[in-house]
Amino acid sequence: MKILVTGGTGYIGSHTVVELQQAGYQPVIVDNLSNSSIRVLDQIEKITGQKPEFHGFDLCDERLVSEFVAAHPDIKGIIHFAAYKAVGESVQQPLKYYHNNFFSLINLLRAYAGKAVNFVFSSSCTVYGQPDELPVTEAAPVKKAESPYGNTKQIAEEILVETATANDNYRVISLRYFNPVGAHASGLIGELPLGVPQNLVPFITQSAIGKRGPITVFGQDYDTPDGTAIRDYIHVVDLAKAHVAAIRLLERGNPNGAYDVFNVGTGRGYSVLEVIRAFESATGIQLNYQIGSRRAGDIEKVWGDVSKSTLELGWKATLDIDEMMRSAWQWERYLKDNPID
Repeated sequence: MKILVTGGTGYIGSHTVVELQQAGYQPVIVDNLSNSSIRVLDQIEKITGQKPEFHGFDLCDERLVSEFVAAHPDIKGIIHFAAYKAVGESVQQPLKYYHNNFFSLINLLRAYAGKAVNFVFSSSCTVYGQPDELPVTEAAPVKKAESPYGNTKQIAEEILVETATANDNYRVISLRYFNPVGAHASGLIGELPLGVPQNLVPFITQSAIGKRGPITVFGQDYDTPDGTAIRDYIHVVDLAKAHVAAIRLLERGNPNGAYDVFNVGTGRGYSVLEVIRAFESATGIQLNYQIGSRRAGDIEKVWGDVSKSTLELGWKATLDIDEMMRSAWQWERYLKDNPID
């Protein structure tokens, strides 16, 4: 079965393409390469022996989306990753995020109107804002977003709920995942941020290899044990497998109805300083870091209750923080000798 993977050469997308291929699916990638490289296709082929079908265009172009859908009537599932995702950048450039993240989704939904399709949406724990209770469950209220990025995820979920309610052909799962880190065990694909990384772990690995200066810890005055922000970090391979599980659940027929949400994390929170220490322990490298002020758009602490994903999605994270750090470092060392641009 063919599955459309938008943003499929990106970080999470490329790992999901690998898992789809290994599960017997035929992923078809659409990506404008704004935050990835065409060479990722060769890396995927090295891992799986199959080079995925690729189409390079921007999903914000409604005409091109319509032409693609008309030319590919055999696609029965969609996994939608194509979106900008940096919290800090979204605060600085909100219109960039609203334009890209909404128009890409709306154009897809319009193009598939009237066609039976299973739709998996790349959502985020940012929809919860700062939860009242931890761990946060899927039943927790969606709070006012702390950033334009988080707001795009909240509104996108609303768009999907209303579209699935109004159109019998859409079956939708939103995966609200936490903080993906790490890289494929082969060391051939991983996070490939363009410019200065906006996320913690790629900045750690680039700092460790000498590409960046000291790591800035944004805030040490949060109400947490060591004063630094806490997140639920999940290995990107575990996360990719959750998308395959979601497609399979939709194929079987989700008993919860046309729209459903699942938390995808480990159920354990780590502070920024704990992540730094975990990297040092896993690699033997001493990191240079400094404490800075809080960053706009960041929340204090969040980690998920993932029992629903275990019981109903049939998925559970298996890779721990040590493997996350080791694989991220392996990928960074690979990039040093084999740059991908």
